Amino acid sequence: MVVWLFAGGGETEVRGLVPFFEKHFPEYRFERKSPVRKKPGPRPGVTSQKGYGLTGKGFVKDFSKRLKNSFIESEKCNIILVIDDLNCKDCSEQTARYLKTIDSVEEAKDIKKHIGFAAPEIESWIIADWNRSIALHPDFRNRHTAMRHWLSKEKNIAFDAPESFGNYDASRDTCDEKMSKALQESTEISIEDKSRYSKAIHTPYLLSKIDPVEVSKKCPLFKELFVFLKQNSNN
Repeated sequence: MVVWLFAGGGETEVRGLVPFFEKHFPEYRFERKSPVRKKPGPRPGVTSQKGYGLTGKGFVKDFSKRLKNSFIESEKCNIILVIDDLNCKDCSEQTARYLKTIDSVEEAKDIKKHIGFAAPEIESWIIADWNRSIALHPDFRNRHTAMRHWLSKEKNIAFDAPESFGNYDASRDTCDEKMSKALQESTEISIEDKSRYSKAIHTPYLLSKIDPVEVSKKCPLFKELFVFLKQNSNN
């Protein structure tokens, strides 16, 4: 079964999402439609690459164009899968926005679809399975206990419910705090610690280490995505 994967974000989603899904759902063939990998060396006068690093409204607009173009090119799929960071926004409203976009494309109306959210960011999946991810990584395993304590006490991250982190900031249209930033800061609590957490480097790698069953126990929105893929794998 062919799954068209449209994801917001950048390097993490480029390097980490498809390998993660392919590892745990080998019965599907995932075709990443977005984001597309950055081309080396920007052209003169080009400051950004279309579709790369987008979330929210920008991603919705780019997603619509890429979906339409896929059908124009006569490509086919069995499932349309959208993954985006929720960034403390209302889940129902964001889901409705994406479904409306999909249904505006005539060819997509009868195709199975799922809108999945990493809440507030994809790092919540890693934190949910801390013992298989951060705790075992050579950059952090000697200090992961201190990192966990700091994240719990200073940033109020609930390790049994990481999707609850953060509050919506209307002035910024995102969370008042970034989970990925908090994770990075947890690796800076001692000047002796040389390895800082990198969203672009560590997150894709650690995604390959987590167990989706364990993440499902602590992340309800992730569980919806996991159950959807499991239930449709043989259909």
